[in-house]
Amino acid sequence: MKIGFIGYGSMAEALASKWVTKHSLFIGGRNLEKAERLAKKLGTDVKFGTEAQAANFGEIIVLATPHEAVFDGIDAAGGRDALAGKVLLDINNPVDTTDFLAKSYDGVSLAEAIALIVPDGHVVKAFNMCQAKVWMMNPPVFDDRRLVVMYCGDNDQAKDKIAILIEDVGCEAKDIGDLKYARMLEPAAAIVIKLLFSGHDPHTVLNLIQPEVKAI
Repeated sequence: MKIGFIGYGSMAEALASKWVTKHSLFIGGRNLEKAERLAKKLGTDVKFGTEAQAANFGEIIVLATPHEAVFDGIDAAGGRDALAGKVLLDINNPVDTTDFLAKSYDGVSLAEAIALIVPDGHVVKAFNMCQAKVWMMNPPVFDDRRLVVMYCGDNDQAKDKIAILIEDVGCEAKDIGDLKYARMLEPAAAIVIKLLFSGHDPHTVLNLIQPEVKAI
């Protein structure tokens, strides 16, 4: 698959490093030097450029900016028209670190707010529950169990593509339903973020233990 990143921080690097050998990648952002630095770190075949170029390149667009910059990143990519028909992977957590509560956007999640801005895109919420160092694990396994990545979205074909990317990082994909359930994933991630800020190990996770699924 062709994956365009809008953003070049630690989450982008961690996920891209797991996908670079299986998919075609483009790193996009407003700072071309940073985009180029990450692209070259990942490999010679990784392209880089602006947000608009990343949007044009990818069938999947990873929104990997800080959550405060997500809508600016969408605008820089060309807005709703440029992202129409694309799978928009939202990995963000709109969490205020003064009180560690997830922000609501007029009663909906960040993922749903993105879907309202890009109504012809296919938003999927995933990869928001862990710190970047977890995605750098090879693979992410805890107590002999694969990390379960819960995801949600309104388009089955888009979710199928994200499930492949979840498996590509060595995790188990768990579809929890429509995009409205991002309203649960974002506050759940806020629990982890609060723990991390209080000094817990960066590899702290909330994992789904399923007795019917055997440990590795």
